[in-house]
Amino acid sequence: MDSFTKERLYRYVAQRMRDDFTSGQYRSGDRLPSERELSARYDVSRPTIREAVIALEVQGVLEVRLGSGAYFCAIPEADAPPVFDVSAFELTEARLLVEGEAAGLAAHYINDAEIAELGALVDDMESENQRNAGTEIADREFHMTIARATRNMAMAMLIENLWDVREKSKPTALLYTKARAADVKPVVAEHRAIVTALRNRDAAQARAAMRAHLSAVLDSLLFAMEEQHIKQAQEDAADRRKRLAKTMLG
Repeated sequence: MDSFTKERLYRYVAQRMRDDFTSGQYRSGDRLPSERELSARYDVSRPTIREAVIALEVQGVLEVRLGSGAYFCAIPEADAPPVFDVSAFELTEARLLVEGEAAGLAAHYINDAEIAELGALVDDMESENQRNAGTEIADREFHMTIARATRNMAMAMLIENLWDVREKSKPTALLYTKARAADVKPVVAEHRAIVTALRNRDAAQARAAMRAHLSAVLDSLLFAMEEQHIKQAQEDAADRRKRLAKTMLG
């Protein structure tokens, strides 16, 4: 049980899966058991299995094929320990804690020009969504504008670093790519609620609005993972129906 206290659960599961691969239980190209079976085998939730699979996917241990499942590739440099980047869930939890407080602090110092800038950035965000541009430039600048409005350089640097991690961490970038594929986009209404709170100079409301927004981001990431597996199940079912039809015709 010490492993549970020393590292995130998905990392513990990913390491156990790597150990199983190293032991020879799988050969290169073998398909892994279903998510439900893996969840029962490792005694963890299905979202934890999904996060572990993403970690192993970016390490090159697994290949996830849409509509088919996860396949074992090979253990890269078997003697080397696995390297885990920051996961999307870890990052968003950190953002929720830090950016919630930043919004509360910014409510005391933000000026009218910055509030107008935030409103324009929300409009840009809406345009990006409508164009399906696949970029979140306005989203990042929105959050950085609030960070700078705290008038605390350390806070602004910290939040900028969190956004940099979002782009540089391979598992985080991969999950956000999957989220985009599942049509998950920045929610304009949540950002407008933050602007309203800041315009009112209401620190408690701004803090709550930012936390609600980032809690919703966590939910959307879970949805993206679930959506991918739903699509896989639907495609598997369609393939089975086609095979059955061919058998009946034959």
